[in-house]
Amino acid sequence: MAVIPVSESFLVLLGHQLGQFADCAEVRSLVVYVTHATREGAPSLIPVGHWPADGRTLTAVDGDSQLRVPAEERRWLPLRDGAELLGAIQVESSISPWPEPLRQRLQAVALGLAEALRLDREGQRMRHRLALQEEQLRLLVHQLRNPLTALRTFGHLLLRRLEKDSDNRSLVEGLLAEERQLQRYVDAISDLARPDALIAAAPDPQPLLLPPLLSGPGGQSLAEPLSPLIQRAAATATLQGRPWKGPGALPTWRGDSGSVAEIIANLLENAFRYSPQGAAVGLQVRDTPRGPVLTVWDGGAPIEEAEREAIFQRGVRGSRGLPLPGTGLGLALARDLARSLGGDLQLVIPPQAVDPELPAPGNAFVLSLPASATAGK
Repeated sequence: MAVIPVSESFLVLLGHQLGQFADCAEVRSLVVYVTHATREGAPSLIPVGHWPADGRTLTAVDGDSQLRVPAEERRWLPLRDGAELLGAIQVESSISPWPEPLRQRLQAVALGLAEALRLDREGQRMRHRLALQEEQLRLLVHQLRNPLTALRTFGHLLLRRLEKDSDNRSLVEGLLAEERQLQRYVDAISDLARPDALIAAAPDPQPLLLPPLLSGPGGQSLAEPLSPLIQRAAATATLQGRPWKGPGALPTWRGDSGSVAEIIANLLENAFRYSPQGAAVGLQVRDTPRGPVLTVWDGGAPIEEAEREAIFQRGVRGSRGLPLPGTGLGLALARDLARSLGGDLQLVIPPQAVDPELPAPGNAFVLSLPASATAGK
């Protein structure tokens, strides 16, 4: 059986449109066809619906069909999208020419079905493209797991060969921590490929900031996901030949630590990417009566005043970052996450305005967290 090249929704609409002619004695029959390319490449007209529903068998209309032969009682109304022929309505009537009210009525139905058919085909193309993308996504996720497993295996083997007091153990442990973080991203991507895994929309839905797997469970200590980020930053500073100043102590804050770690990771990446070579980068952690404050700072040139608030908007990038790859989403995501936690993220210039111990020149991104989430000290 040939597959009908339209959706069920279109067929329902088609039935309603054709059924309205039940009160029109002049119309004997209506048949709606849609164009469909054959394997040979020649388009043909495939019947998708008719009125009245009398159980007759309809066949496709090709170049040799007798239905193409002109007849006084049979006329065709094209269904077009611009110059493209999407289909046609075959009208058999008892009178010719049609009275003006009937002609207008049939023409209105033809225009409505043409637009519905255009939207239906566009939807089918989008669904097909989405299905291909989901299949490619599943394949890529599957392939990503192999090198991640290899990295984890090699890392553990290397740890076995190192003495417990070796200076290189922290580097290997940092690599394993990064592998675990990559695995979390892969798992989150894999879950996003399954529609049943998505969170149901609320009556007034807010944008999903992070996949659920990347958000930490409530009450999780922030020190756990923050430690590998600090190790990564220290290693990056060493490779880039720039000073790095880490926090004197890890925060005791508990809450959605996964989201906080994503914010700090974004801020540190920006600091290393956009500050000039040789400029210092640091992370400061302070406890205040209102809650903990984490500051990522750099000793580079201050961000232009006109850009200081704009860079928190989605898709907006600072002038210094334009030559470098990026999407302009990092700071917008970081601020949205901070505010969803009950905190905030602000740019403060100069860093010394945050704390006199910080550098005079540069930029400071200040993440404030609510004291209400602090527990388990």
